[in-house]
Amino acid sequence: MTKAPHARPSALRRFLEGQSSAGLVLMGAAALALVIANSPLAGAYEAVLHAYLGPLSVSHWINDGLMAVFFLLVGLEIKREVLDGQLSTWPRRALPGIAAAGGMAVPALVYLLLNGPETAHGWAIPAATDIAFALGVISLLGNRVPASLRVFLAALAIIDDLGAVIIIALFYTSGLSLPDLAGAALVLAVLFGLNRAGVTRLLPYMLLGLVLWVLVLRSGVHATLAGVFLALAIPLHTTRGTPDSDAPSPLHRLEHALHLPVGFLIVPVFGLANAGVTVIGLPGSALAAPVTLGVGLGLLIGKAVGVFGASMLSIRLGLADMPAYASRTQLFGTALLCGIGFTMSLFITLLAFPGEALLQAEAKIGILAGSFVSGLLGYALLRVARSDWPGTPSR
Repeated sequence: MTKAPHARPSALRRFLEGQSSAGLVLMGAAALALVIANSPLAGAYEAVLHAYLGPLSVSHWINDGLMAVFFLLVGLEIKREVLDGQLSTWPRRALPGIAAAGGMAVPALVYLLLNGPETAHGWAIPAATDIAFALGVISLLGNRVPASLRVFLAALAIIDDLGAVIIIALFYTSGLSLPDLAGAALVLAVLFGLNRAGVTRLLPYMLLGLVLWVLVLRSGVHATLAGVFLALAIPLHTTRGTPDSDAPSPLHRLEHALHLPVGFLIVPVFGLANAGVTVIGLPGSALAAPVTLGVGLGLLIGKAVGVFGASMLSIRLGLADMPAYASRTQLFGTALLCGIGFTMSLFITLLAFPGEALLQAEAKIGILAGSFVSGLLGYALLRVARSDWPGTPSR
């Protein structure tokens, strides 16, 4: 029997599987939000976001509910990389870990230098890197960028997300309810018990995860962290010695199932709901306000200086190795891409300035401007930079 020729994937499938696609969809959602917020539809836009569906508004369902699923995916990626991936050994963690630390500390310092005590609470806004955007931009460069830099950027962004999760838990939590916290701890103990017992079906974890989310929401800890807690309990490996020991682990199955809905639905919906800044009617001073400048320059200058400076210092001190075949110019270009701080930065803005519409608008302007310029400069520099590997095109 003649074997049927292998069918070429459809254009839609190629788009959905492309690394840059999720970033492009998010960019489109953000642009649409800006257009709507500065059009006659602005009133309807705000009305929809503040309309209540049950106990929460649409905005809260998006920011506390859907984003918990985003944080679940982040937690799964962190766990997989730390236990069984690019961050599984200390030598592999050294360079991206040190670079991530510099990339969080310097932007926060830049922000604090430009802001007084009344707005200092937003120091963490420029400290985060958007994985989808940054990897999307670097993927557009093809083989102009060594694979080692892609791995470095992915690992750094994952560590960066872990840092953002810790910052949210430590600095943006208030009014704790001890009974709800105790209930959440009990549910989490049951989840880890299922893991230790070798339970590999995802349904029990998901049902308990929903209970965990409700308890964390009521506890005063931000509800999205329930997604990270749940991720830590999902088994990474199947039980050895059983017939399905070579089957994908629960963590891999869940991570695979979440990638498309998170990348192409949840994060764009979040961007659509939160990137809308009403520029028309804002005072002119908002464009040069301390919050705007602190966030924008924190992302553009702070991230580049922090990531590149910490990387080069660790390499010179012998604590880490330079990414293979990468030049210093390419490393600096990658550091510029770390200034794309869209999703997590917007999220932290909501926590830093709750109910402060003007401060949120200023922070969002800084995020959009800093992220756009960082991405543009990083892309341009990486496009013309020479590699230390002669097999990589230099221009």
